[in-house]
Amino acid sequence: MKSVRQLSCRVIWNHRFFDIVNNMILPIYTFGQPVLRAVAEDITPDYPNLKELVKNMYDTMHHAEGIGLAAPQIGLAIRVVVVDLDVISEDLPEYKGFLRTYINGHIIEEGEETDVMDEGCLSLPGIHESVRRATKIHVQYLDEDMNPHDEWVEGYLARVIQHEFDHLEGHVFVDHVGPLRKKMIKSKLINMMKGNFRCAYKVKVNIK
Repeated sequence: MKSVRQLSCRVIWNHRFFDIVNNMILPIYTFGQPVLRAVAEDITPDYPNLKELVKNMYDTMHHAEGIGLAAPQIGLAIRVVVVDLDVISEDLPEYKGFLRTYINGHIIEEGEETDVMDEGCLSLPGIHESVRRATKIHVQYLDEDMNPHDEWVEGYLARVIQHEFDHLEGHVFVDHVGPLRKKMIKSKLINMMKGNFRCAYKVKVNIK
């Protein structure tokens, strides 16, 4: 099974920002940006240009060859996540055609059973680590039309949601690795905060 590829930032709220980014591939904020450590807020149905924002997030995620993207990764501390698992449906056919938008998403409960899998993240390019997560979770969210959903999710999707919803709580996947691994990747994280890395998509580094 493939690792979670995507799985996986300054806050700008004004309307002009969304006019500028309409139909654009947005830069992805990398490790060290304050917004990646902020707890994201729920939004209301009248949030400005929400449809355009969601489209831009899908376009940005696809351009970076990711399978999920959270709004903090494009600089917005709001609870919006997009996921596309159709791109891995050759390996996991149950996700054929799976595209889902999660608005105001929250994990209500986690099952007791866990497993370990390698994860990566568009906000931490070049870093992959093994992460233990629950194999089953209870989630509540709104879809793109603001319809409510309350469901239990299992398997690979449960891992992807946990990875993405971590961003909404100000966490990144390397927060879950043990002390020894954190020590081993410390230099990579420091270099990332300095902008000393390469990746194939547009990023935003060292915003202060």
